[in-house]
Amino acid sequence: MTIHFYLKYDTEFGQDLRLNIIGGASSETTSYGMTTGDGRTWLCDIEMEKIPERIDYFYSLDNSGREERHEWQTITHRLELNATKAKEYTVYNSWTDIPYDSYLYSSAFTDCVNRRHHESLPKSEYDKTLRLIVRAPQLRKGDHLYIAGESSCLGNWHTDRALKMYEHNYNEWVADLDIEAFKEKVAELKFIATTDNGDVLWETGFNRKIEIPELKKGEACVYDMEQAFFEICDTKLAGTLVPVFSLRTKGSFGVGDFGDLKMMIDWVAETKQKVLQVLPINDTTSTHTWTDSYPYSCISIFALHPQYADLRQLPQIADKKKAAEFEALRKELNELKQIDYERVNDAKTDYLRIIFQQEGEQVMKTLDFKQFLKDNEHWLVPYAQYCHLRDTFGNVDFSTWKGHETWHEQDRGALLNPRSKEFNNVAFYYYVQFVLNNQMRGAHEYAMARGVILKGDIPIGVNRNGCDVWHEPQYFNLNSQAGAPPDSFSVNGQNWGFPTYNWQRMIEDGCQWWIRRFQNMSKFFDAYRIDHVLGFFRIWAIPTSCVHGLLGQFAPSLAMTRDEIEGYGLHFQEQLFTTPFIARWVVDRVFGIHAEEVIGKYLHHEHDDIFSLKPEYDTERKIEAAFKGKETADDIWVRDGLYALAADVLFVRDDNDSNKFHPRITAQLNFMYEALMDSDKEKFNRIYNDYYYRRNNNFWYNEAMKKLPVLVQATRMLVCAEDLGMVPDCVAWVMNELRILSLELQQMPKDPSVKFGELWKNPYRSVCTLSTHDMPTLRQWWDEDYNRTQEYYNSQLYRSGAAPHPLPGWLAREIIANQLTCPSMLCILSLQDWFAIDEKLRLEDANAERINIPANPRHYWRYRMHLNIEDLIANKEYNDNIKELIQHTGRE
Repeated sequence: MTIHFYLKYDTEFGQDLRLNIIGGASSETTSYGMTTGDGRTWLCDIEMEKIPERIDYFYSLDNSGREERHEWQTITHRLELNATKAKEYTVYNSWTDIPYDSYLYSSAFTDCVNRRHHESLPKSEYDKTLRLIVRAPQLRKGDHLYIAGESSCLGNWHTDRALKMYEHNYNEWVADLDIEAFKEKVAELKFIATTDNGDVLWETGFNRKIEIPELKKGEACVYDMEQAFFEICDTKLAGTLVPVFSLRTKGSFGVGDFGDLKMMIDWVAETKQKVLQVLPINDTTSTHTWTDSYPYSCISIFALHPQYADLRQLPQIADKKKAAEFEALRKELNELKQIDYERVNDAKTDYLRIIFQQEGEQVMKTLDFKQFLKDNEHWLVPYAQYCHLRDTFGNVDFSTWKGHETWHEQDRGALLNPRSKEFNNVAFYYYVQFVLNNQMRGAHEYAMARGVILKGDIPIGVNRNGCDVWHEPQYFNLNSQAGAPPDSFSVNGQNWGFPTYNWQRMIEDGCQWWIRRFQNMSKFFDAYRIDHVLGFFRIWAIPTSCVHGLLGQFAPSLAMTRDEIEGYGLHFQEQLFTTPFIARWVVDRVFGIHAEEVIGKYLHHEHDDIFSLKPEYDTERKIEAAFKGKETADDIWVRDGLYALAADVLFVRDDNDSNKFHPRITAQLNFMYEALMDSDKEKFNRIYNDYYYRRNNNFWYNEAMKKLPVLVQATRMLVCAEDLGMVPDCVAWVMNELRILSLELQQMPKDPSVKFGELWKNPYRSVCTLSTHDMPTLRQWWDEDYNRTQEYYNSQLYRSGAAPHPLPGWLAREIIANQLTCPSMLCILSLQDWFAIDEKLRLEDANAERINIPANPRHYWRYRMHLNIEDLIANKEYNDNIKELIQHTGRE
């Protein structure tokens, strides 16, 4: 069989096009060079001896022998070779870039919201076949596509006799026509959409005209048509954000689990919502204490947290007495208002070990388990070994694991051999992940069946002592810590303690680490939130000697030379500007009555009224160590004052080049800045603003485009991003180019000229919310700042008089209705904010609903729903209230 591919694409000198056929017998992509006579029309002929049922393919552009770009690969071209009499195909394609409506091709829409049954294209028995292919992503659940036209084979414009098309690929429809049935050389036609109830919708625009090709017997011609558009409004959806650990049912074991997740999906569907967003569900177990409750500090980007195992889905414990003891403990833990992380996890681990001893040997003989082990071997084997060594050595400081300071690839064989001691040491961890994988995939399949999008969360960092760093250390920089610069949540910045990524190494192997991570996540979710998407442009890298984030610098970034700084007119005094400025008046102001004590114990007199920190206190980590265990108010006062002195510099030296510098973040709040002359302050401000808001824009754009395109196309999940904070202009450029949904909070507008965001300006491709897991809930925010609330009450709710406090339910409902009415594709509200509309249902104490306080690095993540999901589902009055809100705001 011969296939002729034609593609129109304007090229420049040195550029060549290639045809790339995916899969086949070798399961690898085969690339073919294309030829052209005019630099615009490209063709490629392929001879196939063994004819497959279909081929999937895409085009790419080479420049001087290296790939410069390729087509959008989330949905590739597809050609069925099912015309039984065809010996030759001629295919006319057009180049496909990432479309504006790419979200409609995500599994969130194709597998959940607009889920349709795909029918195979029937075999064509025609002597001469004309195939039409068209994309129609707007079609909804229950819609079908047909072709109506002037020819008899197209029904002579009668919709009830139109030609049926088949959805052979996501949102792509195909139909075969008999060329000999056409009497005219040019046919007019249109695509029409029908619904299950018989309604008909015609595509917009003029009639299409296609030239009927002259074919010989045994030939097939394929036309790749321009997209069909219909007068269908953009889909807007509503959803709920709640951590899995916060779920509560009558049968859960003191913490939310994957079984509870199914019941939460029921409530979401019952209230006409379409999205359920959760926080990360990866394993965070490093110390076996409550400090592991932080869900953004995973020890494995693949492994799921054992606390989420639904014990109800496991076999019963054979020992009746032991089973009764666990049931009594379950009831006790489930009655607690908050999660007792340590008791819950200890109990669940004990339960899982008993079941493993009881059932594990038989489970591991099953084909399902063997396939799971084979499919996940790359990460699962090192993870299981890591867990065994963690518990054997009693810590996660793998630098102290004698003989196991890093993963040894040669250990893999023994760890996979069921007859080895090494296998027996780690088999429990294989089993637990098998159980968790099956339960979470079950919840995902349940959500898809109910038309609910499960949205996950990808943390920007990993635990520096976790399995990922132990297993593949080449991808991490352990000499710095990832965090965030100061913002309204934390004036000292945030130090997450995560290692920064060795992006150069990751890019060298095509970001395989990230691709594996995203593809693993797609087993469980149809949408995801990229936590701190700014980290893909640049990360806030903090020296390991720091506790806070003030002395960090963006990495990578274009640091400044001395000459560049002086080019702004500021005389660069390197020693003065890069060393903590500690004058006597500074000490008096910071320490007050403790000034003499601080001078005597912590400071060294340099000259005149200038001091320096003594060597034993000259970093934040040394200060932290000196005050460990000292918790009096005076101790904290002195400690925090010393932290402030250590960070009181105007410039930070670059980590990679000691002759380059970065303006210190928020340096305008420093004593060093205060001591400058007004003219020097003005010069520094120009340096600062240029550096942080202009200098790196193009550089950071290029950095992000080395990483994000391949990642967002690694799966068909809907991509959303948390783009809050100190956001450079280039972030919007990249997110728009890659069609990533932004995050919009009215209380944190991206327009610096307004205090509150204007909801009607929200872009469609965005997620609107009132609060995140790091923020106060709506009720807390309302009572935080009465003046701010009053301004919001008058300017955004258009109400006169005094704003009522605390927030009444009727007003919370009005605020939520405004959010739901905005243009954003998704409006996802925290469960606590949904509760706010019902004063009979919500907790009396609004502060008990807070999930996290980011300024506290040792926050205990233990919030749980205060009522059972069963009771929530049964609360018809409340659920009808939510359904009415969603229906009236066009999000049903």
